[in-house]
Amino acid sequence: MWGRDTARINPMVKKYLAAAVLAGGVVALAQSKHSPIDKFRQMEEVFPTPNEYRNASGAPGHKYWQQKADYKIKVEIDDATQKLTGSETVTYHNNSPDTLTYLWLQLDQNIWDPNSDAITTRTAPNFRQLPFRSAAALLRDPFPGGYNIQSVTDATGGKLPYTIVKTMMRVDLKDPLLPGGKFVFNVSWDYNITNSKWLPGRTGYEFFQKDGNYLYAMAQWFPRLAAYYDVYGWQHKQFLGQGEFTLEFGDYQVEITVPNDHVVAATGVLQNPQQVLTAKWRERLEQAKKATKPVMIVTEAEAIEAEKGKPTGKKTWIFHAQNVRDFAFASSRKFIWDAQLHTAGGHNTMAMSFYPKEGNPLWEKYSTQAVIHTLNTYSRYSFLYPYPTAISVNGVVNGGMEYPMICFNGPRPLEDKTYSSRTKYGLISVVIHEVGHNYFPMVVNSDERQWTWLDEGINSFLQYLSEQEWEEKYPSRRGEPRSITEYMTSDIQEPIMTNSETIINLGSNAYHKAEVGLNILRETILGRELFDFAFREYSRRWKFKRPTPSDFFRTMEDASGVDLDWFWRGWFYTTEHTDISLESVKLYSLDTRNPEVEKPISKARKNEEPVSISEQRNKTLHRRIQDYPELADFYNKFDEYAVTEKDRAEYKKFLDTLEADEKAALVQGFNFYVMDFKNVGGLVMPLILQIEYTDGTSDLQRIPAEIWRKNNVAVSKLHVTRKEIKQITVDPFLETADTDLTNNHFPRKPVKSPFQLFKDRKETNPMQDLKDHAKPLSDSTSGAQ
Repeated sequence: MWGRDTARINPMVKKYLAAAVLAGGVVALAQSKHSPIDKFRQMEEVFPTPNEYRNASGAPGHKYWQQKADYKIKVEIDDATQKLTGSETVTYHNNSPDTLTYLWLQLDQNIWDPNSDAITTRTAPNFRQLPFRSAAALLRDPFPGGYNIQSVTDATGGKLPYTIVKTMMRVDLKDPLLPGGKFVFNVSWDYNITNSKWLPGRTGYEFFQKDGNYLYAMAQWFPRLAAYYDVYGWQHKQFLGQGEFTLEFGDYQVEITVPNDHVVAATGVLQNPQQVLTAKWRERLEQAKKATKPVMIVTEAEAIEAEKGKPTGKKTWIFHAQNVRDFAFASSRKFIWDAQLHTAGGHNTMAMSFYPKEGNPLWEKYSTQAVIHTLNTYSRYSFLYPYPTAISVNGVVNGGMEYPMICFNGPRPLEDKTYSSRTKYGLISVVIHEVGHNYFPMVVNSDERQWTWLDEGINSFLQYLSEQEWEEKYPSRRGEPRSITEYMTSDIQEPIMTNSETIINLGSNAYHKAEVGLNILRETILGRELFDFAFREYSRRWKFKRPTPSDFFRTMEDASGVDLDWFWRGWFYTTEHTDISLESVKLYSLDTRNPEVEKPISKARKNEEPVSISEQRNKTLHRRIQDYPELADFYNKFDEYAVTEKDRAEYKKFLDTLEADEKAALVQGFNFYVMDFKNVGGLVMPLILQIEYTDGTSDLQRIPAEIWRKNNVAVSKLHVTRKEIKQITVDPFLETADTDLTNNHFPRKPVKSPFQLFKDRKETNPMQDLKDHAKPLSDSTSGAQ
């Protein structure tokens, strides 16, 4: 069973063994010019140099700054033509130390222009597996999308020169904008709203053919200031559809004009409820402030009645939002609306859901409950939710999409009102995820256009923690390290530190791998207490500020007190994977030099040796010595394992040379197990070992990743015990994303793989096919009578 080394350990190596035990029992080769890679090399040469804006601890520097953009917007939706028309007055505050001669705005709707980079650089679909909807979309006429910029003027109405560069627009200033100054200007525009059936994305409208109504979920609907900050200057990397948004905080006053039978949900707080809400709805909202479960503001019956009617005019809903980085809204006469007040830390938030009847029974049961659950869990792991509302809207998107205080989520039951377990938990999970984005990146305002993982990976990690607090054995799709192993060994894996627009598999990379990495960091490397403290510190430091990856990495080390450079390098900057193999185990026992002890052991070991096949078959041979007994002499009866006086004398002489502590080292009964590990995948990880003994007991050892610091390819670990080991398992709880579990055991375990039997299919010929599918004569001739 074991790779037992029959050589006894000479007592002269006892000092080496003692030193090895004190040092953790590590036997490793040093780095050499033939194996120069240092997995523990510090990241300072990779991270940007600390400065007065971002310091070495990962915190904002004493001169940290960020810009601000305030908006006053008027917008109208034409329900007959599905067209949006808007005008805005923007007040831009230059809080930077730089003088600006132009401003950059984002024109995200230009992604739907037929000549946009996003459309012209699309690659060919897989025609072997092409859905009907995709095929139909390919044959449709190009959609006339994109902004129509009507005018750009200064505060006095004077025209400002501007240049549209695909999904960006540069506005040239008449006079330089000095540090500490502000600039007010106006933009007017319109555009055709996309039909989410044919142009699925983060915004658009959904048409319900059965009742002839529309549901609008509006995002990226107004020209927004691009971010200008200390790391990149203007973040005006073109929008190609995958890398999301980088925005400035500001205050919003938004007037939304829609048909007067519509219900509107939006970022911020409604300013004119008396003008747009019925007395009954206002009364129910007051009830929701005291309720212990969601209260229906607009009931399903009321929504169904509204579907049947036609508008008699228009209404303007006015919303105000403070210190947000974006603004989104949804509008429809189909909306059911429920609400419940959530209170935490003395702060009140109205949690609400808006959904058509097609969303029930799922939405009325789970949506607002999931909103409140998210606020509870995320606030505990980061900071108290800072905004007055948190809204979940059903419609337009297939999955989910996030904006300040509001998110759009897709899952619905089937038309017969039944739903699968996947749909149920899909809804709960997507609401948790999208509401969770209010924390990252809506408050911790990272640059999504540059680094998707810094919000999506962190948010997916917190989503997993929240899911586990929803119910026992919640079927989370991600989170557990074992869930990422297939991607870790795939050919399309890329480093997490890859720009958002060029990631091949965005979900597996920026969401899943980053999330699992944080889970490993929390459960295995740092432990929950250290991780949670450090993560809250990162969240607190960068609340309402813009962090970069190095700020996160540095803060986690600074607050935990643990050097994690090896982990950042391996998990975030490379495509290495975890595959640690327990190659062999050797058992050493101490040679005490005591003949009364050692000779019986040697004799027993000799007797334990297997009898060779030749010896077995030669048992019946007639031996010459049987015929000539005089051939026998002293050695025929000599027992080499018998203890002699000479043995005893030599042992006594040996003992006389030893000090008391050295004699104590000769205590019999210890087993010295040397376990040889090989780093097959290249990614260094802690060694988690479950050691089972023949007496039924077991030990769990957690050895830090630093065991690999001098040799990242192969290391040996010494384990000293009086017990006999039965089994050793590496990563017994599957916490390091080890991609090959077959080499995690010693002795090796057989790999269990089920297989199925099938019956041979009977082949038919064309004559049989025609016969089997021919119509009866009476059917084929009945029409001619």
